[in-house]
Amino acid sequence: MTQRKRLSNTQSRRQSGSLVVQEEDDDTTFTQPSTSQVQRGLEKLTPAQVDQKTAEVVQYFLVKDQKKIPVRRADLVKHVVKEYRNIYPEIIKRAARTFDQVFGLKLVEIDPKSHMYILINKLEAAEGASPINSPTNPKMGLLFVILSVIFMKGGVVRENLIWNTLKKLRVDPGEKHEEFGDVKKVVTDEFVRQRYLEYARIPHTEPIEHEFRWGQRAELEVSKAKILEFMGQLHEQDPQTWSQQYREAHSVPNSSQPSTSSQR
Repeated sequence: MTQRKRLSNTQSRRQSGSLVVQEEDDDTTFTQPSTSQVQRGLEKLTPAQVDQKTAEVVQYFLVKDQKKIPVRRADLVKHVVKEYRNIYPEIIKRAARTFDQVFGLKLVEIDPKSHMYILINKLEAAEGASPINSPTNPKMGLLFVILSVIFMKGGVVRENLIWNTLKKLRVDPGEKHEEFGDVKKVVTDEFVRQRYLEYARIPHTEPIEHEFRWGQRAELEVSKAKILEFMGQLHEQDPQTWSQQYREAHSVPNSSQPSTSSQR
């Protein structure tokens, strides 16, 4: 019986591993079409067909964005673009224009290597009015606290510090919370999948320890100046008291911001 269980576990691990490899292969088999290939592809399609496929891509992004889950190019090509892959750049360009002009959203490629996209609210980003910066949703409030701790501690913290901070706020990661449910899962799985947090093992630690950093979505959506303002109110101090964080919060944003122009 025990041997069967071991065999079952081994098989499930192999299947899980092969799924990851399959997902990676899905994208590596896709080659970004050249301008001439796109042009030839467009000549074989009617404007209505291209518009319809663009609308399907827009819908797919909007559904995924409800849960703040980044969209992988491999999934987009496999499940939506399909036989229109030879005009993929044109479809993405039109989708980005639709998000910009109709929805006030910006399509951003946050990971040019694995080609992952998210949608950013342009107005909120410009005014620092993201729901995380002024959280009314309890889950976003939890995220804001965690991001604040990471920022104030220099950009990286051991997970024990996060758990101890949450315990002080009566949110125990070891117990089921009435609002958040499994707190540890929300923080280490949901926020990580949404790219608000990075959660990585610290090498050569025994027992195993992990650390948190800001994720790519947080870097794009969250205002560090708002965090400092919040900390100043909390401690009744001028935000400039934290000189290093103040300089970082008010420095010129990185011009090499990822965008759809980095497609290959």
